[in-house]
Amino acid sequence: MKLKIAIIILLFMITFNLSAGRYAGEFMVIGSGVRSSGMGKAFTALANDGSAIYWNASGIAQLRSTEIGLMRAFLYSGLASYDNFSVCQPLPNEVTIGFNWTRLSIDDIPVFLEEHLVGNPSFRSSYFEYNLTGIPDGKITSTDDLLQFAFAKHIHYDLDLGWLFFDVPFDLYFGGNIKYIKRKIDESIGNGTGFDFSLLARTSLSVILERDWMGDIALGINFQDIGGTDITWAVVDDDSDHKDEVIMNSKLGVAITQPIPRIYSSIVLSHDIDYIYNKIHHTGFEFQYKDFLELRLGYYDTNFTTGITIIYKNFSLDYAFLTNNLASTNRVGLRVKF
Repeated sequence: MKLKIAIIILLFMITFNLSAGRYAGEFMVIGSGVRSSGMGKAFTALANDGSAIYWNASGIAQLRSTEIGLMRAFLYSGLASYDNFSVCQPLPNEVTIGFNWTRLSIDDIPVFLEEHLVGNPSFRSSYFEYNLTGIPDGKITSTDDLLQFAFAKHIHYDLDLGWLFFDVPFDLYFGGNIKYIKRKIDESIGNGTGFDFSLLARTSLSVILERDWMGDIALGINFQDIGGTDITWAVVDDDSDHKDEVIMNSKLGVAITQPIPRIYSSIVLSHDIDYIYNKIHHTGFEFQYKDFLELRLGYYDTNFTTGITIIYKNFSLDYAFLTNNLASTNRVGLRVKF
């Protein structure tokens, strides 16, 4: 089974890196962070931890203390690793900056050289002894790196609806990031840069609906790879350059946060629509108990997710489990606030 998965991954990487251009950014669709993964990746309208640099960069302006995050994901039964590091630093005037680094790496990919083949496929189908032995001639490594530098700004605005009504408070967040992408298969290297721009708006349902017990509602949108992002490959033993295109994607999300003071808890319901390729709907649920425990469930594109966070002082230990057609994924992470 592992050999089968390895072959699928190898074909996937070769296809998307060297030929299928418009799907060159597929590795970035995996997404950053553990908490967001446990919620079915429905995080565009929440975006209130370091992984927001990927999901909705404007959301990092919600962070008013320094946060560092680490993540490790085990993909395809351990054949690939997916790592993430983020740091966010608040600045004066409701501004926050952040850095996010994500890497997908696959080691020990078997290589079979065609120079050992004898005759044409019809000949080899009749004489099996002339087929390849199945013993690899060597192994290569594939790595994909995404580096993002983010900026976000928070503005509070009270919308005056006139003397017959009332003022509606809005917290508005604007942000974006510049990204650098580096992809490497054996000795072939591809590089590209791109831009994301995002918005997030949050208001109080208790004010709008005049119900003191109600919580907040937030809307978020993230435009990824605005105008498309080109990845240019310098292929060994080839004088020409190959270009892949990471197509523009839009993420639209809504989230409702409802406090439950009687049991010192709150719940979050979120829903995202991802417009890349075909529409993908993401749905997430989070239950927060005091400042100690968070439980999550999610669903997207026929996949189920779940997660848990244990909080101790300024430390948050995250875990998420995601189902997948190839193999289910485990993610672990740590967030620290200063």
